[in-house]
Amino acid sequence: MLVIGWLVGLARRRKARIIGLTLGIAIAVSLIATLGAFFASSESKMTSRAVAGVPVDWQVQLRAGANPAQVRDAIVNATSARSAAVVGYGHVSRFRSRIGGSVQTTGSGMALGLPADYAASFPGEIRYLVGSHSGVLLAQQGAANLHASVGSTVSVVTAPGHSVDMKVQGIIDLPHADSLFQTIGLPASAAPSAPPDNVVIMPLAKWHSIFDAVSKQDPTSASLQVHVKLPPGLPADPGAAFASVQQRANNLEVTLAGKGLVGDNLAAQLDATRGDAIYAELLFLFLGLPGVAVTAAVVGAFGAVDADRRRSEQALLRLRGATRSRVIGLAAMEAISVAIAGSILGLLGAQAIARGVFSSGALGATTRQSTIWGAAATLTGLLLALVTIALPAARAASGISIGRARRLFAERSRPIWMILYLDVVLLAIGGLIYWKAVRSGFQVVLAPEGVPTISVDYFTLLAPLFLWVGAALLVWRCARSLLTRGRRMIAAATKPLSGPLASTVASSMSRQHRLLARGVVVLALTVTFAISTAVFNATFQEQSKVDAQLTNGSDVTVTSTAQIGLPRDLPARIQQLPGVIASEPMQHRYAYVGNDLQDLYGINPKTVGRAAPISNAFFSGGSASQIMSRLAAQPDAALVSDETVHDFQLHLGDLVRLRLQFAGSQQYRVVPFHYVGIVREFPTAPRDSFIVANSAYVAARTGRNQFETVLTRTNSPIQVAGEVTKLIGPGSGATVQDVQHQLQTTLSGLPAIDLAGLTRVELSLALLLAICASGATLILGLAERKRTFAILTALGAKPRQLGSFVWSETAFLATGGLTFGIAVGWGIAYMLVKILTGVFDPPPEHLFVPWAYLSLIAASGVVAFALGGRSMIWTTRRPSGRILRDL
Repeated sequence: MLVIGWLVGLARRRKARIIGLTLGIAIAVSLIATLGAFFASSESKMTSRAVAGVPVDWQVQLRAGANPAQVRDAIVNATSARSAAVVGYGHVSRFRSRIGGSVQTTGSGMALGLPADYAASFPGEIRYLVGSHSGVLLAQQGAANLHASVGSTVSVVTAPGHSVDMKVQGIIDLPHADSLFQTIGLPASAAPSAPPDNVVIMPLAKWHSIFDAVSKQDPTSASLQVHVKLPPGLPADPGAAFASVQQRANNLEVTLAGKGLVGDNLAAQLDATRGDAIYAELLFLFLGLPGVAVTAAVVGAFGAVDADRRRSEQALLRLRGATRSRVIGLAAMEAISVAIAGSILGLLGAQAIARGVFSSGALGATTRQSTIWGAAATLTGLLLALVTIALPAARAASGISIGRARRLFAERSRPIWMILYLDVVLLAIGGLIYWKAVRSGFQVVLAPEGVPTISVDYFTLLAPLFLWVGAALLVWRCARSLLTRGRRMIAAATKPLSGPLASTVASSMSRQHRLLARGVVVLALTVTFAISTAVFNATFQEQSKVDAQLTNGSDVTVTSTAQIGLPRDLPARIQQLPGVIASEPMQHRYAYVGNDLQDLYGINPKTVGRAAPISNAFFSGGSASQIMSRLAAQPDAALVSDETVHDFQLHLGDLVRLRLQFAGSQQYRVVPFHYVGIVREFPTAPRDSFIVANSAYVAARTGRNQFETVLTRTNSPIQVAGEVTKLIGPGSGATVQDVQHQLQTTLSGLPAIDLAGLTRVELSLALLLAICASGATLILGLAERKRTFAILTALGAKPRQLGSFVWSETAFLATGGLTFGIAVGWGIAYMLVKILTGVFDPPPEHLFVPWAYLSLIAASGVVAFALGGRSMIWTTRRPSGRILRDL
């Protein structure tokens, strides 16, 4: 009965404290549980996008003598595969073509034999460019090397003295050539470093008619594979999906009993996706834990704001005969009750958020994960309640006499961390770790040559952690020092609000330094969390768009092959479409640098920036405008990659002789250029080496005035892409791609995690915490001073004079919290972006600030402070005798 009476009394007499603690714990529980839903949604999307990005799940290499039809049927029976097709691989010693009296000969290559329904069974493996979708199809690079087009005759030399003439019926592209031509069964070091440039595709029957006889003489010249598309139904978790696919592949090899070896493309993709889950851990550390910490700080403020009053109440219980264990037990029951109520509200809120934001009420990818996340969130709420309520009660009951505990304001010495300058030490260590990481060029997430890999040094993650903790303690020290030692400064600052009472108000604030310093810290942490999260997330989202634009080239991009090109008037026609801001042509050719074939992009450096993103991060040795000016000032200027500069030992101004394909003869001839700068990234360019030059110079020297790409800037990419598709018409061989679809493709890798959903959750939480920290903390803090205000009222103080105390303290809290919060928040956001530079491609030139959201935070804080101040002033107008009786 005592426990029930105690809890009922708390609910009646300490409503503000109980409600504040319950809501704070509910927010903490909701955030942790929501992170579980965030991971579940992200992992599910990562898995589905990884699966969708693999056109051929398995390539089963057949052993010599194995029956292809029997192996295919065995695979279908064992896996219930959606598609299974036999594919022939034949080695070609060289290709030869005769165009206009000249003969072109290439090096070695491959000939593929495909069944008629292959493209339909494995969509995405073949991209048709020009001509027929069946028959003899020549890959784009091979066609360029042979100067061949639709209707040309190409000789395929399979062995000395053996060649077959074929009429080209179409030109294609093979987007997944790396996996298509992988060497199954060999370690990565022994496999070819790049797929073949010269590839011809033909019907499987025709392939057999050519290579069956050749393979009898040389068994290594031809081989067969079975390409497999597995049925859906993989686990949502990438790690579980990877294990499932790998186990099924191992099981199939056992079933085939040595007749085939599995090349597991899907497992390789899921393995990379499994590594991306580490990035989710980084987001949890960088974006989730600070939110939990700030929430804990707000809850702690609610719990500590009337610590003196609670200690006095517990002393009264002990005076009336309650034992120490009974007092501690009552505090523990209060903590457990608050934790249960807060956890229930938090879990219900998390499920509502998960349904609204992540389209799923699950808190994990599996039932087990949901249980773990729910339990972890509930346990956090319980620990938070025990630390906030029960622990102070236990300390007070165990080590303080009843007489001392009954004092309304107990004396307290400086905290030990303040004596040891722990705040300065933590900031120094965090700064040293950050300096070391940035100086050494460490990147948490690496993406060399476009292949995402993870390299996590958790020691580096201590830098933002130490900054968080050290900054919070430093804010506490500064606020406390200002209140205790800067009375004159405070009096001068508050004089416009307090008038002749400025000195008295300053003395009162100095006496309340613990309460006010804690309020400043809580508000500063909340503002820090809001600013750092908002700025980092805004920068991430903007750079995701820049990455997609860089890959796509612009908002809308039209591409064609070098053999066909695009109509000369196409940019002008696109420019006239509604919603188009600028349209710019660009050449995309190929040039030999020594024996290395590289992409060459011909541009007009004065105008290309109108239609395409041109960032300083694209170049080395100068800003974008400086490098573009150098290129425009010298007709034969060329920008090359770091790798080319290193490999060929180039210096600025050096003559570089490139071989470009000329019109008419279609031969590659030497064209002189001068190296004037380094280019690292460029619209539509690959991750490896490439060249950027003046399009006018390239056209004049090669006699080819056509262009192969049109870049278009628009605010309506999807609509404009549709209009451009209609404009160029069917059968043109051109491809239209908009940035929105490219964004989905770009986000299939590391940024595939649904950061937008997490952003909405955390920014909403930050807004709620800002309101709580600025309004509720102020109300509860000033409520602890009802006794003081009641005595002042009884002594004849007027409401305006009492308002001087209220508004002066309100101004101090708002000014201190916002000032420190903005400074620390900006610093943490900068540090996060700098440490996570590898996430961004290219790195951002500056931080992006969501001014609308931050303005909303500021306005909400002002309103909360105003309401809190008005509430306290209204309280002071109550009869002083009634207030004193309540106390």
